[in-house]
Amino acid sequence: MKITFLGTGTSQGVPVIACECHTCTSEDPKDKRLRTSLMVQTDYVTIVFDAGPDFRQQMLKEHVIKLDAIVLTHEHKDHIAGMDDVRAFNFKSQDAIDIYAEPSVQEAVKREYKYVFDNRYAGIPRMRLNNIPPDEFEIKGLRLIPIRVKHKELDIYGFRIGSFAYITDADYIPEASMEKLIGVKYLVINALRKQKHSSHFTLSEAVEHIRKVSPRKAYITHIGHQMGRHKEVSDELEPGIMLAYDGLTLTI
Repeated sequence: MKITFLGTGTSQGVPVIACECHTCTSEDPKDKRLRTSLMVQTDYVTIVFDAGPDFRQQMLKEHVIKLDAIVLTHEHKDHIAGMDDVRAFNFKSQDAIDIYAEPSVQEAVKREYKYVFDNRYAGIPRMRLNNIPPDEFEIKGLRLIPIRVKHKELDIYGFRIGSFAYITDADYIPEASMEKLIGVKYLVINALRKQKHSSHFTLSEAVEHIRKVSPRKAYITHIGHQMGRHKEVSDELEPGIMLAYDGLTLTI
């Protein structure tokens, strides 16, 4: 299984428009962060977690020519705003793209993309909505286990695939969900910045959860410009934990 970090930035990305801070003025490519998204590929299936405003750019950058499904963690715009561009995959496959989301997220997709589901226009994207069951489900043989986490008041989903788990936009993980992470060897978890935030883990909070799970390797994602530059923050992290960056790939 190949994991590709398509984007590792927050809702504004990094650099932030009109910002001249230490991070945003960095020339290091690892400090250039598109909106958060992750791709999972095996010999028989390719899925993407979330399709934000940078979806088109991410697909082109990684030369993705086949996409089987998009799995949505939640309905915020930085996670669903790029879905119109599934049209390219529709044209290539001559089929709708499978979108996996819980009912509340599906309703948000129907509102945001009303023209898709009205079906009154030529050349519109074709999306096939699928429910995410609470326990587990499969996409062309790839088994996913949903992991319920909190994004302030909003219930959202993280996911486990075998020994790999992906959690973004969380600020709380219930005990029952922590139990689903037992045995995970590769953990991706969000951390917005070092200072306290109302709806995202801080770096220290993410590290605390990493220590509880005790994976072989952990990767921080959904990183804001206030976190600091990649190299400087990386030097502060303990062994086995690293800041992810756009284009980083793992083979599991």
